[in-house]
Amino acid sequence: MANRAQVASNNSALISMIADEDTVTGFLLAGVGNVDLRRKTNYLIVDSKTTVKAIEDAFKEFTTREDVAIVLISQYVANMIRFLVDSYSKPVPAILEIPSKDHPYDPTHDSVLSRVKYLFSSESVASGRR
Repeated sequence: MANRAQVASNNSALISMIADEDTVTGFLLAGVGNVDLRRKTNYLIVDSKTTVKAIEDAFKEFTTREDVAIVLISQYVANMIRFLVDSYSKPVPAILEIPSKDHPYDPTHDSVLSRVKYLFSSESVASGRR
């Protein structure tokens, strides 16, 4: 059984990461990393030399890949490409902003949280029902 090759099925999906080295390394150690046959990874490590264009390209690539279900992005990186993150509206892959070691999480900048607050606000039709 240990020698059987694993076949990718339609039920499997990846988690992609755009974050600093420590955050990506932690998730890679947890088993999130993937390298396909074309040597493409499902993560981008952002450091001081990473350009905004490279971050934009990675975001666009990860959100259009059919094998990605979730894109985890450090909030400070998401702030660099906020216009892309805020304009993304598809349910899959889901975009989740996460904190990093050097940059704490600020809920006022989280686009997903603001959408959830809007849905459950007092103006919402469903908020009056119990």
